[in-house]
Amino acid sequence: MKPLVPPMFGIIPLLVYIVMTFAGFHPLVATVGGLVLAAVFSGQTLLSTAQAIQAGLGSFLALVGLIIMFGGGLGEVLRRTGAAGVMVRWIMRRLRVDTPGKAVVGSMFTSFVMVAALGTLAGANSMIAPVLIPIVAAVGLTPSTLSVILHGAGATGLFLGPFTPPMVTLMKFSGLSYGQVVLYAGLPMSVVMWLVTYFMARWVQRRTAGKYAYGPEDMGGDAGDANPRAKRAAIGFAITMVTLIAYGIAIKGGATFALMVMLLSGIITGLVGGLRTVEITEAFAAGAGRLVWLFFLFVLFDPFTRFIGDMGTYKAITDALAPAAAHAGRAGFYLIAALVGMLGIPGAAVAQVKVVHEMFSGLVAQLGIPMTAWVLVLLYASQLDFFAVPTGDMIGEMGIARSKDLRSLILNGFAITAAATLVMVIRALTL
Repeated sequence: MKPLVPPMFGIIPLLVYIVMTFAGFHPLVATVGGLVLAAVFSGQTLLSTAQAIQAGLGSFLALVGLIIMFGGGLGEVLRRTGAAGVMVRWIMRRLRVDTPGKAVVGSMFTSFVMVAALGTLAGANSMIAPVLIPIVAAVGLTPSTLSVILHGAGATGLFLGPFTPPMVTLMKFSGLSYGQVVLYAGLPMSVVMWLVTYFMARWVQRRTAGKYAYGPEDMGGDAGDANPRAKRAAIGFAITMVTLIAYGIAIKGGATFALMVMLLSGIITGLVGGLRTVEITEAFAAGAGRLVWLFFLFVLFDPFTRFIGDMGTYKAITDALAPAAAHAGRAGFYLIAALVGMLGIPGAAVAQVKVVHEMFSGLVAQLGIPMTAWVLVLLYASQLDFFAVPTGDMIGEMGIARSKDLRSLILNGFAITAAATLVMVIRALTL
């Protein structure tokens, strides 16, 4: 198809998408708006647009959307069998949580483990919260403190889990192995976030103790012992997940194998937990169905960005920025790309990685920036915007922790963003 506008005009659909997202439109609505404009600008017909959407069903982004849905399905099986509650109790009891300080560490580790296993922040935290809250409430941890923990520490599970959507996306676009992504991006960013979250959680606890507290209705609940079936389900899940993850890494199964990890873990956990096959199917479908909008978003995002690329927009951006990048040097470009990606391209993290990579990959190659350094930019640009400004994720974790203290979350987000930006500056200076 022949574009109807000059190449640089292809940035307009992306700007429309950004503005709609910041204006509070649902991400799927913003994606549709950008897609329609990109189709018009690139000269697409109704048929060619439909064919591009069909092609999007087989794209990598659609695969990530399916992984997210499978993670939601597995999470629902864990909830119905009671396996999630058992694992929370195991972790907290092994850490002998009897003080607020131990509760902070135990909650951080619990949230991290469950998010890494399920690949979803809100989904994993909402599952463990009913069990976690009575335990931490009994030792005086405040809702404000727990919300900071669930947001900060939980997010690192997305950076380190071998089959989480951000991880498989970073592996895809960087071409690096799981171990390399962890070493050069996931681990450095996670260590910083763990440290900041821990100290901020202790500070928030001191500031809010006596001001905010869980009520008597939160002290009981799911903190007691689980039934034998739930314990068996938890054991079955743990063994299956660890075995499949180890096998997947050994055979370099990549993103596609994540589907088998989620599916088999759900089936085995359900069977061991006493669910009938029809109940497992219903639970898996119910959990996946709540996330089907994300699958649609990723299917539509593929032709959206492809139309922009077909107009020659990414090459035009590279050509336009090349003189400035040459003047700024590798370090200057590295930081500019990271900040533009983090502050200027909101939306689903997986889609952000694709946009940032395609927008700047030409200059990355020209400047000779190694992919082991660039992958840190992709992680920073796609994940840290959820901490820099109050977003749905931040407010969601506040609700999951049953807190009404948004200020503490915002301060923790600012601290994490500042520390992560310092990491980026140090990495830029060592290129």
